[in-house]
Amino acid sequence: MPPDDTIDPLIPNARSFSPSLRSPGQPFSFPSSPYPDPDPMTMEDLRGGGLGKRRFSWVLVSSYVFDWVILIAAAAVGYVLGDITPNKRPFLLEDPNISFPFTEHETVPLWLLVVCSVVVPIVLVAVISLVFVPGSTVPRGTPKALIWKRKLWELHAGWLGLALSVVAAWLITNGMKNLFGKPRPDLLSRCEPDIKNLALYIVGGISNSSSNGQLVSADICKNSDKAKLDDGFRSYPSGHSSSSAAGLVYLSLFIASKFAITIPFFALAGPTDASAYTAFPSRSSYTSSKTGAESYELPTLKTNSPPRADSGLQKQHNRTVAAVRRQAAAPPLYLLLIAIIPFFASIFIASSRWFDFRHHGFDILFGFLIGLICAFFSFRYYHLPISQGAGWAWGPRSHDKAFWAGVGSYSYATERVHSRYRSGDEEEAFQSTSADDYGDGTGNGLESNAGALATGRRPTKLDEQEQDTAYIGAAR
Repeated sequence: MPPDDTIDPLIPNARSFSPSLRSPGQPFSFPSSPYPDPDPMTMEDLRGGGLGKRRFSWVLVSSYVFDWVILIAAAAVGYVLGDITPNKRPFLLEDPNISFPFTEHETVPLWLLVVCSVVVPIVLVAVISLVFVPGSTVPRGTPKALIWKRKLWELHAGWLGLALSVVAAWLITNGMKNLFGKPRPDLLSRCEPDIKNLALYIVGGISNSSSNGQLVSADICKNSDKAKLDDGFRSYPSGHSSSSAAGLVYLSLFIASKFAITIPFFALAGPTDASAYTAFPSRSSYTSSKTGAESYELPTLKTNSPPRADSGLQKQHNRTVAAVRRQAAAPPLYLLLIAIIPFFASIFIASSRWFDFRHHGFDILFGFLIGLICAFFSFRYYHLPISQGAGWAWGPRSHDKAFWAGVGSYSYATERVHSRYRSGDEEEAFQSTSADDYGDGTGNGLESNAGALATGRRPTKLDEQEQDTAYIGAAR
């Protein structure tokens, strides 16, 4: 996907700033203040283009293509790991936990598992992303192309997170199944043991004509159907449980994110005092700074009246006493039902493995835990928190950090921009050996740009360095 430029028109008056840029040979212009005001650069500029110019980065696109290649390769490795002959753990012929009958027709066969855990989430993520994104907060006049770029990016992030969740659960589960080789509850019905030659297969202990409670090896099984017999030793962990949780729990999180379905939370606001918890905070005691009189009703400020000395205090008071109970509210229950249906479906699929005699209880729980962890991790890897992210996915990586950021970079979303030295960059500045640029080469001639401007000295050269610049809105 190309860089996401749609965030600019979706956030009115949002701007980013970075240090001023100057091309080599361009004359230096003195600002009116000793501390120059940053150039009004937008996120679009930091994404790699100039003002009014957008750059399509093939490097960034190829980095996301490579992500998909890795996921496809991991899925292929998971298939290979799930198809090899498993280790076959010795078992007890008298063990009632592996004496259940073989169920010919599973409640949720493999094809239905794929449909429920992969196909359905793919379709629903696409529908939600293309229909409900970017929502009702888009300013009027926003170009349709930008809106569709946001839709497609949310779709891409949704599919990428889903793929990561399902593939990770698939790879982990298949690798563990054949590694542990735990017998299924229906193993004996698959095994067809050679009872007549029982003594030949006893593992450990003393060989007797009867098993006498001793373990036997898998060689005692004479079933000619190798695939059916091998599958009898793949009980731990449950693949149905991990796959259903990975796909359907992720879908529940995605739905909850896009439709703002969350437990009410306190907004990240400033500190509040006791008045915020009163029955009617707006009627809390308020003392005028002009008259000193105490009132329980805040005065109404008219827009056509001149500013009063109390206006700043009143605004601060309004922020302070905003009712805590009005910071959030419970979403409608029908939305909660929509979001929780995939989660309940994953529980049903996992439970079916118990009454189909395919897995032991612990195998089901552990498999579901694998899928649950993969779903939560994958969702948060590509999406903001549900309670605070307003339903958005994280934006794309910057084009120059598409494959690598390196030490000292706190975010893959920020661009490296050429900038002048700032105050405090002593270690970088002392590396210069040019006396013409920084005095005598010992550091004695070093001054920050702000310091040089304050003393009236004109900087002789601006050394360009790459450094990370965060996208933060500047209040001018």
